[in-house]
Amino acid sequence: MRPPTPTPTPVPHHPAPEPQLPVPWARTASLTAVVAVLLLVTVSVGWAPLMSVDRSIATGLHESALADPGFTRANRVLSDWVWDPWTMRALVLCAVLVLLRRGESLLALWVAAASLLGSAVQQALKVLVGRQRPVWADPVDSAHYAAFPSGHAMTATVTCGLLLWLLTRTGAGPGLRRTAALLAVVSVLGVGFTRLYLGLHWFTDVLAGWLLGVCLVAAAAGSYERLALNRGP
Repeated sequence: MRPPTPTPTPVPHHPAPEPQLPVPWARTASLTAVVAVLLLVTVSVGWAPLMSVDRSIATGLHESALADPGFTRANRVLSDWVWDPWTMRALVLCAVLVLLRRGESLLALWVAAASLLGSAVQQALKVLVGRQRPVWADPVDSAHYAAFPSGHAMTATVTCGLLLWLLTRTGAGPGLRRTAALLAVVSVLGVGFTRLYLGLHWFTDVLAGWLLGVCLVAAAAGSYERLALNRGP
């Protein structure tokens, strides 16, 4: 007699897991937006304790800038060339061109729109708040437009945040991501320091630029990730 043919064991079928967003973008955007609005209100009404902190930081750094001309010149180079908003926007343009070449036109449009929106928001707030920059009898540098928020700080935050997000999306290696993150932190904190050291901004101007930049990047990244999730593969 022929032995019976063994019955194949059925393989259990597990439904594919639902894709999840890797970062709570909405929470980050909401939190930074709330803090930025509170900061804007306190600056607009001239809350005395905060204004006292601003004056204390500005005075101390300005005295240091006057006492060390060499370090002051280095800060001007970093502020006016290395971390200048136009340098930051040029980096975004390079990223957009790379994305277009790779055929990722929607992502390229998203990144360009986020960068342009950042510029529009900072200029609108400068007009709305109309805060005067620090005034010195012996200034070491000069700047145009109103003080709040710091355009240098916000533009650097938006640019570095968008580029780090793009590196994550494109699957860059951990070494590259760590190096980029270090450069981003140095750039964002560094440009804020240069604006304070050169006596061109109050601390709250720089803080607002950082907060608004993080808020905008989180909103842009979160909305794009949600769109990509809904569109599917």
